Amino acid sequence: MRVDLLSREYPPEVYGGAGVHVEYLARELRRLVEVRVRCFGAPREDADAYRIPAGLESANPALQTLGVDLEMAAGCAGADLVHSHTWYANFAGHVAKMLYGLPHVVTTHSLEPLRPWKAEQLGGGYTLSSWAERTALASADAIIAVSAGMRADVLTAYPEISPDKVTVIHNGIDTGEYAPAPGAAALTRHGIDPDRPYVVFVGRITRQKGLAHLLRAAAAFDPAAQLVLCAGAPDTPEIAAEVTALVEELSAARKGVIWISEMLPRPEVIEILTHATVFVCPSVYEPMGIVNLEAMACETAVVATATGGIPEVVADQESGLLVPIEQGPDGEPLDREAFAVAIASRVNALLSDPGLAADMGRAGRRRAVGHFSWARIAERTRELYASL
Repeated sequence: MRVDLLSREYPPEVYGGAGVHVEYLARELRRLVEVRVRCFGAPREDADAYRIPAGLESANPALQTLGVDLEMAAGCAGADLVHSHTWYANFAGHVAKMLYGLPHVVTTHSLEPLRPWKAEQLGGGYTLSSWAERTALASADAIIAVSAGMRADVLTAYPEISPDKVTVIHNGIDTGEYAPAPGAAALTRHGIDPDRPYVVFVGRITRQKGLAHLLRAAAAFDPAAQLVLCAGAPDTPEIAAEVTALVEELSAARKGVIWISEMLPRPEVIEILTHATVFVCPSVYEPMGIVNLEAMACETAVVATATGGIPEVVADQESGLLVPIEQGPDGEPLDREAFAVAIASRVNALLSDPGLAADMGRAGRRRAVGHFSWARIAERTRELYASL
């Protein structure tokens, strides 16, 4: 069986959880079936990469994406099945299905109807991306949801889809690679004091990841703790300016605010996660939250929003503390001040009890190892392919 995996992201151009998912899924699936990866961007040795077609360089980003998708679909001739990830590649899978009569499997890492803030980024292209996603999901032969919460969201957002078509197969984690790192050279390199406790955030600067809420909460963090932000790739100039202003305001009020805006090599991220007292995931939308698994695998306690698939990953009071949230139609907390206070209280509870934080970190690694193996996820995915 030849499977073509279709994705915007693939190493070395990975900026989010979907790209991490495709990287490790492809690695494990290659032990089971023939895999060809088709992605966006610069040429790779182990994937077919596609650039924006000539003539669309100045077009709306959503239109550029569909242009890439058409070329990607053309390359799928000869495949037995196509498997697309995120709206960026869903349309390619849909076109390949129609053109070559192939089964199309879609993995939903997020849903456009639940990310209304993307209208800021794409303008009218958001309507186009939403259409592409709905069209692909409605006609897909099977849909993989990365969490039970994601499955519920799919069926709510797209009631025309039969529940029988949507299967939950969680994201995974390589607990050999993501493991406690004894070295601390990355801390010194980036100005983190290894002798002081610190709270860490890792993620893109987007409304979805809730960084602005974390920065407001951090004003109430124990002043003895540092705050390390591994945060870059802002979605829009507006959110970049908002986050910059909040970081400057926070830095003026407390010491030890460290903002690392460049994308770090994975070993450095693992070192920074390992030595943190607390990892914080303040997301307002997170179908799975693979970054929480990465922190857990590094034996770091997690404070995360109780939204989407996060409660399926972070066991409250065991591997971390969940932050309740009551959300409005735009996904934002209805009471932003209360949400920030709730984040701060849970972070401070762990900062004040390093023993509890360490116990939760160890429990988190046990949970990551025991429940989220990539090998098992690949086996379940192959079983789904075979059923089609």
